[in-house]
Amino acid sequence: MKKIAYPLLLLLFLSLDIYSINGQENNENPEFEVIKTYEEDLTGNGVKEVIELKGMLFSPDSNYYRDLVAVITTSENNVWEIPYMGGYNPNLTFIDLNHDKVNDIFFQSATGGSGGLYQYHLHTLIHNKLAELPLPEQPFVKGKFQDGFKVEVTISPDLEPTIVNVKDKEDEYVRLGIYNKEGKLLQKTSAMVDPIAFLEPKFISKSKGYGLKSYQQVSGAYHADQLGTVESLWYFDRDKWILLQTKWMPSK
Repeated sequence: MKKIAYPLLLLLFLSLDIYSINGQENNENPEFEVIKTYEEDLTGNGVKEVIELKGMLFSPDSNYYRDLVAVITTSENNVWEIPYMGGYNPNLTFIDLNHDKVNDIFFQSATGGSGGLYQYHLHTLIHNKLAELPLPEQPFVKGKFQDGFKVEVTISPDLEPTIVNVKDKEDEYVRLGIYNKEGKLLQKTSAMVDPIAFLEPKFISKSKGYGLKSYQQVSGAYHADQLGTVESLWYFDRDKWILLQTKWMPSK
């Protein structure tokens, strides 16, 4: 029996090894695929670099990239890699946002969440050194419910708050326990302020060049209860973003 059992066990182990190598149990990570290839002068020497935006799909039947990377190759074969988090519809835009007369690398991809958020990164090559630049943040936006089915929205310390009338939603707010039927606020309740959801390059002027426009949603009791959007215009100067203007756009 022993002379028969050992060869059978050996054959079984070999079979499992072959299955683990070739089968799904040892499924190797898929390779990065080139999504798009660009040619841009990112160093200011007048010679275009080759930039490959690469991604690794979550699965063969998915259009979500679980990992993304931009690979920059110069004419001298210097190589930089910029890793990004996963997302949908990744894209690179080359535009001078820090105003050093050389295009920067502006990355965006959709997160796929219910809030319609995008992720962004901004990189520049300074003296052949790759550096990430900050992106604008809007710390001033706040919202709070007030008596009489109203929401006070503050978008800037220099501007008077905007009062949003939400009486058309009074039944829902009463049901949620925010107001009583007379419109008396039952407890202090803040509006929902999203982080900046969307950024887009915006031409400022011929002398100033480009800045960024941001969009930030403000909601009432829950995310689908949209009250409006804060639109802000930003300009990068002396290593920081300056808020040029901001305005409140009520939801229709």
